[in-house]
Amino acid sequence: MQSALNTPVSLPVDERLNRAVDWRLGIPLYVYAVVFSSLCIVWGLLWDIMWHMSIGRDGLFAPPHLLIYAGAVVAGLFSGFKILQLTFQKSHPDRAVSVRFWGIFYGSLGALYCVWGALAMLTSAPFDDWWHNTYGLDVQILTPPHTVLAVGMMIVQFGAMISVLALQNRLEDRRPESEAEKRQAARIRLMFGVSAGLLLSILFTLFSENMGEWASHNSSYYTWAAIAFPVYLMAVGRASPLRNGLTIVTAVYMLTMLIPSWILPLFPATPKLGPVLNPITHYQAFIFPLVLIVPGLLLDKLLQRYSGKVNDWLLAAMAGVVFMFALLAVQWPFGEFLHTSPYARNWFFLADSWSYGDDPNWEYRYKYHPYFIQSSTQFGLGFAQALLIAFVSARIGLYWGNWMKRVQR
Repeated sequence: MQSALNTPVSLPVDERLNRAVDWRLGIPLYVYAVVFSSLCIVWGLLWDIMWHMSIGRDGLFAPPHLLIYAGAVVAGLFSGFKILQLTFQKSHPDRAVSVRFWGIFYGSLGALYCVWGALAMLTSAPFDDWWHNTYGLDVQILTPPHTVLAVGMMIVQFGAMISVLALQNRLEDRRPESEAEKRQAARIRLMFGVSAGLLLSILFTLFSENMGEWASHNSSYYTWAAIAFPVYLMAVGRASPLRNGLTIVTAVYMLTMLIPSWILPLFPATPKLGPVLNPITHYQAFIFPLVLIVPGLLLDKLLQRYSGKVNDWLLAAMAGVVFMFALLAVQWPFGEFLHTSPYARNWFFLADSWSYGDDPNWEYRYKYHPYFIQSSTQFGLGFAQALLIAFVSARIGLYWGNWMKRVQR
């Protein structure tokens, strides 16, 4: 006789539905799907970079590419289904808070972004394959097909963030009171932090060629950072209801960047294209990311103290100064540690990672190249320019964040 412990329990349909809704906390399934897609895209891209550093030869259906495409397909299918559901099911409760486009279709703003981004990503795949077959290996991250892919990836990730943001803003307007609503609000806030951190990871990756530790004592390093990060961090900080939202976002970004670089080098990989100047036997890690969690923490404190108390122009000026000096205080010594110290040449800090196509005995592998060395005057003038750029970047970010706080569709 079968034991009662092994006998399957048949739950009533309503109870099974309630349990299914409970783990989702009333959050639509497609929102979970697009945030998962965003993670697949980031880790697929990082895997692809490490594949090129370690193996070289790839193709349309290389494993990293498949992970990236899986992210595009999942985001596109779930978001497309949501759009068709809202379009043809006129009684759907979410139709009232959806966007109408082309005079026929209804969908959330985030779902629209995800579909458009997924189409761009999948279009770039055969374009990239043709590019490789015609021109050979890429020597830069942003080749024409990669640019199409990068735009598509960022649109999908922005769509994931906006999908969560719309739910968050609608719930915040209702001021959750019940225990279930509070749990739902906490989950949505966390998902916003995760989705924003994943998009920040892609943003850093696109700028990483100009922000390696080898340039950390050059003003151009800080100029690129001023262009890329204050605009995004201030937008997310303004839109997030989390008390320490930017600390969470930057922590997610750092873990997202580091986990693949900590795991993949544990697996064997050998070059399949020549010339092989560095005969490696395992995957080579990507670079250690900028320690943005420190500027993120300080910007959180700044927003908590002054947001709504001073005008946005003054807040942007303070944010630009805080971000740039915090970044300088962290990255100047830490970049030198990563680039020159033998204690950084290990699994954790990744400083011993070196592509198979680069000479491991290069003179400037572990010291600064003369090209990146500046006098104090040159660095000071360059850093002053970066401060001005950071101010403009932060002001645009606050404007963007004000828009994001109003998104409810």
